[in-house]
Amino acid sequence: MTGTKILAGKTALVTGASSGIGKATALMLSQDGAAVTIMGRREDALLAARDDILATTPEARVEVHAGDATEEEDVRRALAKAHAIAGRLDIVVPAVGGSNNYSPLLIEPTEHIFYVFKRNFLSAFLAIRESAPLMAARGGSIVCVSTAVVAQSSTGLASYAAMKAGVERLVELAALELGAARIRVNSVRPGMTRSEATQFMYETEGTEERYAAITPLGRTGEPEDVARAIRFLAGPEAGWVTGQNFAADGGQQLGGLAPDFLDDAFGKETMDKLRVGDVPQALRP
Repeated sequence: MTGTKILAGKTALVTGASSGIGKATALMLSQDGAAVTIMGRREDALLAARDDILATTPEARVEVHAGDATEEEDVRRALAKAHAIAGRLDIVVPAVGGSNNYSPLLIEPTEHIFYVFKRNFLSAFLAIRESAPLMAARGGSIVCVSTAVVAQSSTGLASYAAMKAGVERLVELAALELGAARIRVNSVRPGMTRSEATQFMYETEGTEERYAAITPLGRTGEPEDVARAIRFLAGPEAGWVTGQNFAADGGQQLGGLAPDFLDDAFGKETMDKLRVGDVPQALRP
């Protein structure tokens, strides 16, 4: 029965929910009884995700909101839609993130830095800032998505790692500021996980094998691996947990330096120059 489910009566918003970690999280929240609003930029992809969730959990309440998680008005409308379901907001998971290519920092275009900033840091910041007032009456849980490369050095992902490190510090300070309202704020730190956001990495020959080789559990992650950790932090089982950044990475960050694909992507001759600060004119931002 729906009434016996641990998240019955609760409402949630998951951004970046048309695929990957966001979609897997929305499914798990729905399976445990939460009414979930899923947000993403493409309505067709969101409707397909909703159909997949309902195929597994026919009794679920799943609302769709097409919008951009990096635009504050879109975020406000999505949160208002989630809140309107039952006059409350209990769980928010800002799952938008990722990069879309490797780049040595000396030649990373400024526009790409802002792209990574908006998707990873700004989307989390807006979700926290705009959801907290709607949660304050009853408390709630916000679970952000970080990355193992915050703790594990990885060349070619400097801006991405820096933005996710910012998310982790944001989580800690938001937990400090919002504790009096009984709003818990945490993050999950995935290892290499197959998703739309990491597709460019999986398309690079050898990526999966190299990451699996440095991961103690011997494989890269699937969205469900990360979603289980998010679901735990979102629910009452983690009611005494806030301000924490949890690894769900198969032990990846224990494996030392992450694989370096820059020679493969840019050529060894170019990378040898960049490593000594010699930026070829044709590659200057």
